[in-house]
Amino acid sequence: MYKVFINEKKLILSEKPEIVERNIAFEQDLQFDIAMDLLQNTSTKDVAIYHNDVEELWSKFQNHYQVIEAAGGIVINPENKILFIYRLGKWDLPKGKIESGESRDDAALREVEEECGLSNLQLLDFISTTYHMYHIKSQPVLKKTYWYHMSYSDAKTPIPQVEEGITKVEWKNKVEIQQDVEKSTFNNILLVLEDFLSNHDIS
Repeated sequence: MYKVFINEKKLILSEKPEIVERNIAFEQDLQFDIAMDLLQNTSTKDVAIYHNDVEELWSKFQNHYQVIEAAGGIVINPENKILFIYRLGKWDLPKGKIESGESRDDAALREVEEECGLSNLQLLDFISTTYHMYHIKSQPVLKKTYWYHMSYSDAKTPIPQVEEGITKVEWKNKVEIQQDVEKSTFNNILLVLEDFLSNHDIS
C-alpha cells in the first residue's frame, strides 16, 4: 500500500478496496487524474485506487507524473529530543531537494545542516519514505521524501535558515510533540513520526 497526500487529503494505492469515501478499480492512467480531481476540487477527503498488482500500479502512477526526490531527517540530541523547524505556520522536519549526482543520505545530512545551522551530524539508519503532490506551473508533481534517523551530540544552538522561510528551530520532547507539533503539522510528518516512534523511545 502507498499513501500520497494532496492538500492534506489522502490517495491510497492498494491491492483491494479500502475504507475511504471513494474506491476506483484501476483500468487506465486516466483514473489517476480522476482521483486527483476528486481530492482537489470536491469535498472528498480520501480516495483509493486498487489493482491486484500494487507495485505495477505504483510504477504506472510514478510514470504518470513528474517526480522530484527530497531527503531529510529526524535528529535526536543527547537529551533524547527531536529537532523540528517552524515554517509558514506549521511545525515540520528539516528536509530538501536532492541535488543532481547527490546521494539520498548525503542530501539528508546537507539539508538538515543548512536548515538548522548545525554540523557534525551522525547518520544512523533509514526510517521511511513519504509522498505528496503539489503543482509547479499548474502541472502536478509527485514529491518523494526519504527520511533518516540522525544523532547530534554537540551543544551548539540550532539557527533557522530564514531565507528558506524557517522562523524557529527547536528541540522537543514527547509531551511537546503531542501538545505542539501534532496539532500543527502535515499528515506525512505524522506518518514519519509514527514510523520512528514505533521503534524508538524518546523522553
